[in-house]
Amino acid sequence: MITVRAGKPADLTGLIALDAVARREPRRVDFIRRSIEQATCFVAEQHSATIGYGVLTHSFYGNAMIEMVYVGKRFRRSVVGSALVRFAESLAKTPKVFTSTNLSNKPMQLLLGRHGYVLTGYIDNLDEGDPELVYFRRLGDKQG
Repeated sequence: MITVRAGKPADLTGLIALDAVARREPRRVDFIRRSIEQATCFVAEQHSATIGYGVLTHSFYGNAMIEMVYVGKRFRRSVVGSALVRFAESLAKTPKVFTSTNLSNKPMQLLLGRHGYVLTGYIDNLDEGDPELVYFRRLGDKQG
């Protein structure tokens, strides 16, 4: 069984160990730390082991933005990504939810499609040669 809960300071070391990018990029570590401190980070666990995390903010033009969905390598293409997306949506304070992923990240694109997200635009020049695709979903009758 997978549980998702709010991130806490004690999670930082485990999230860094889980996240291959954080293990080599200090900026990612700072992002995770800030997300925990700002209560925008949430963690997926299975049998008390950290298997993924996500970050939801409300600073994308005043809308909810899933800034991160990261699933540990062993747990990818399972239900963990879906659990993280659903949890993020449950926290959204606006009816519009945005997220993004690289053009090269086909698994994330498929995950978003399964959850009803539609491509709404793209941004060049963030990662050289790999545009960022922006996705959107309108949730039920949530009030902002």
